[in-house]
Amino acid sequence: MNPRYLGFGLALTALVVVGSASYTVGEAEQVIITQFGEPTGEAITDAGLHFKVPFVQEIHSFDKRFLEWDGSPNQVPTRDKRFIWVDTYARWRIVDPLRFFQRLQDERGAQSRLDDILDGETRNAVARYDLIELVRNSNRSPDDIPDEIVDEELEVILENIEKGRDQVSREILEVAAGRTADLGIELLDLRIKRINYVEEVQQDVFARMIAERQRSAELYRSEGQGEAARIQGERERDLKRIQSEAFEAAEILRGEADAQATDIYAAAYGRDADFYSFTKSLETYEKVIDSGTTVIMGTDSELLRYLERSR
Repeated sequence: MNPRYLGFGLALTALVVVGSASYTVGEAEQVIITQFGEPTGEAITDAGLHFKVPFVQEIHSFDKRFLEWDGSPNQVPTRDKRFIWVDTYARWRIVDPLRFFQRLQDERGAQSRLDDILDGETRNAVARYDLIELVRNSNRSPDDIPDEIVDEELEVILENIEKGRDQVSREILEVAAGRTADLGIELLDLRIKRINYVEEVQQDVFARMIAERQRSAELYRSEGQGEAARIQGERERDLKRIQSEAFEAAEILRGEADAQATDIYAAAYGRDADFYSFTKSLETYEKVIDSGTTVIMGTDSELLRYLERSR
């Protein structure tokens, strides 16, 4: 064999062996080494370059970071027999890679196991409490309730709760964390993301809410109509009072004016009766005689006595 090809083959073989014997662990990784399918030694958590037996040992890498679990919405009955959809989510991490590998193999197996544990504990917890305990976190004060809330709604709003949604979530977390510890998993947090009625119950709830809102609207409408009638009555009463007072004032002024005119006429007549009679006659002429009026009177008419020629 050509020594040149032999050297090239040996170099290539050495390169493959070295490549198979070394591996790199990232900052966010932790590694388990298995030999013929069985773990050997403790987990490797230090980042950097590491070595193993080539072709015999295999590496299994797991994430060090916080991982997400997002549950599927489940239809669950509450203690007061309300059927609701409950949607939860959680955060977890792998704290014992060796045990995690022995029990679950990989993250897909962990997600499946978490589905069983968290969904089951959520279902159990919801069934132990009434709906109001799952949708509220604290009790309400009457001073914080808007005035437009009707009596039936007010009774529900002011109903006291013992624990609330956050405490129920913590109970689920504590129980589930005890079950996941044996799997090499630390359950960090669990929250109820959404609670909703199932569709059949939801329609009934919406119908009741609409009826209550309509009743409240009718109450406000009737109160508004009553207030409008009161204001209209007060307006008409004030208008009549103002008109009556104005008419009274006008009559008083008219009477006073007539009295003053009478006094003036009387004074003028007493001072020069002939001149007064003459001026009043002239005013009468202006009112009863114009270019289109024909008047037939005798020569002895009192009205024409100032128009006769002097003799």
